[in-house]
Amino acid sequence: MEQVALLVHVILAVALIGLILVQHGKGAEAGASFGSGASQTVFGSQGSGNFLTRVTAILVTLFFASCLLLGYLTAMRYKPTSIGDLVKSVEQQAPVEPKGSVESDIPKPFNQTKD
Repeated sequence: MEQVALLVHVILAVALIGLILVQHGKGAEAGASFGSGASQTVFGSQGSGNFLTRVTAILVTLFFASCLLLGYLTAMRYKPTSIGDLVKSVEQQAPVEPKGSVESDIPKPFNQTKD
């Protein structure tokens, strides 16, 4: 399930990047890439602006939903089922033994008196 969600997420990301790169800015004429005759364009008399904007909004919504789904699936994979399981996992960890005494780790001060 998680691999399918990840594959859909990547496909949505690539489609969204491609769709955004195809669009023109607000200053560019909307019909420049599809011909100047407004009634003869592929997307109708409104031009490509509304169509591309709607498809972009739909892809962004699907991308956001896939982000939430992936986050939920990841959280469910690593989530303990109860507080008892959490306590047991902490108890099963081996105690950490110190490597040496604390005093041996402290550096000795330099002798500041001159002979």
